Amino acid sequence: MNKTLKAILLILVVLIVGLGSFAGGFVTGHLVPFGGVSGFEETPPTIVSPTTSPDQQAATPGEMQALFAPFWEAWNLVHQNYVDQPVDDTALMRGAITGMMQALGDQHSTYMDPEDYKQANESLEGSYEGIGAYVDTTTDYLTITSPIPGSPAEAAGLLPGDKIIAIDGEDMTGIDAELVRRKVLGPAGTTIALTVLRDGEDAPLEFSIKRAKITIASASGKMLEGNIAYFQVTTFGSNTMPELNAAIQELMPQEPKAIILDLRNNGGGYLQTSVEVTSQFIGEGVVLYEQYGDGTRTTYEVIPGGAATDTKIPMIVLINEGSASASEIVAGALQDTGRAKLLGTVSYGKGSVQNWIPLTGDNGAVRITIAKWLTPNEKTIHKIGLTPDYPVELTEEDRKADKDPQLDEAVRLLLEMSGQ
Repeated sequence: MNKTLKAILLILVVLIVGLGSFAGGFVTGHLVPFGGVSGFEETPPTIVSPTTSPDQQAATPGEMQALFAPFWEAWNLVHQNYVDQPVDDTALMRGAITGMMQALGDQHSTYMDPEDYKQANESLEGSYEGIGAYVDTTTDYLTITSPIPGSPAEAAGLLPGDKIIAIDGEDMTGIDAELVRRKVLGPAGTTIALTVLRDGEDAPLEFSIKRAKITIASASGKMLEGNIAYFQVTTFGSNTMPELNAAIQELMPQEPKAIILDLRNNGGGYLQTSVEVTSQFIGEGVVLYEQYGDGTRTTYEVIPGGAATDTKIPMIVLINEGSASASEIVAGALQDTGRAKLLGTVSYGKGSVQNWIPLTGDNGAVRITIAKWLTPNEKTIHKIGLTPDYPVELTEEDRKADKDPQLDEAVRLLLEMSGQ
């Protein structure tokens, strides 16, 4: 039996090594096979279905031989009868994994080929080349969930909810959103033309965007009027805690009267990083529960030693429809424990946890939902989102006028809370 067949079997029985928990945002999605319309067909010849070869049977565990017999039959039929030979065994193997993940019926459990896996990790490590936006690939059209602050996508005016219906004049209708995502990526300095559908607009919008090397500042901070410490976290990646700690160490010694944590358009990231961020603002207690399929759970508690845990300092967290996953873990914990109030619009509602598990032989990775997560008060936000204590909209007119009524209202409320 050749090495390719052995690799396929090994992958299909999921002999894979583990990677850490991830409460990921919108980096990649699943592929959906395309249907076709039958054309003219000749009367097909009689084809005798091949049986599983001795090599294939020997390589399949005994208790799974009957289960895998149809797979090997289909594999052999393709190799014996498909019109364009030779077929690409690696592509067939990866397609089989894609189909297996799709069969789970979970939009967040997917296969990432080597390039997808590389790009997903690069985005969490702080840089990649493209337009700079988090996207949802589980929709009919590739959908912007949040432009990255300071990115070409933000500068061009792309907004959460925008649907990309054409690229460089080519209609993307019926094209899998994951394939569309790959078309959007490209070398820094090149230009891409996007046609976008936006709710509330009568006609599609046109954008010309020059791609760039996107360096994501995970966290930053500054002092606002009234001595209010403002922290913004844009993703939960490898650089988030060093950058947030630096901002905290700069601002907290100035004895701020109040704190704002801005998680708007934060598409998520590492679960452990969300625990570490939360622990900077809460002195003790539970951050979240991971609930597994067998009914067991893991409790993630606050890591002692946070630098901004004084409950006498009022705090508001800004959220919107682009706040998802790990950012919802932080916001949910701060809301449930009473440490902070939420202001903005209802968050995205991603209440599941994924493991990214690399496959052997540089064949990418599978992203598998391993648990649902619950807030400290044991609430699920999956497909529901977090409801802000202070609902405040930010309209397209506000954006065009460079206004931020959500931030303005947070400042007003905190000045009031702190007696200023």
